[in-house]
Amino acid sequence: HVQLVESGGGSVRAGGSLRLSCEASGYSYSSYCMAWFRQVPGKEREGVAAIDAGGGTAYARSVKGRSTISRDNAKNTLYLQLDSLKPEDTAVYYCAAGLNSVCLSGSWSRPTAFNYWGQGTQVTVS
Repeated sequence: HVQLVESGGGSVRAGGSLRLSCEASGYSYSSYCMAWFRQVPGKEREGVAAIDAGGGTAYARSVKGRSTISRDNAKNTLYLQLDSLKPEDTAVYYCAAGLNSVCLSGSWSRPTAFNYWGQGTQVTVS
């Protein structure tokens, strides 16, 4: 039974920071491409960042330089450090897991490429 459970969201002032976590279970976490997406009501789900099984990372232009994605394979946990937050970062943030080929092929920003999803955590920046 695959589970992805996000935590760490909350309300923060512009310029602040948050660290999101995603605990994974029920599959071979270390061999999967992992990603963070975000979604605002009425808009499509947007890829934020991804990390492949080897630790290679990719970021959306909107967060590049302000965020860091990382993974701890011993803890089956994915992280997203968000700094210099802006009101436009307000969204529900989701973690997702897909085959490593999704990351390696550069397809990580497509939500349909991912097999498993968490329930989301709200980030509000004011």
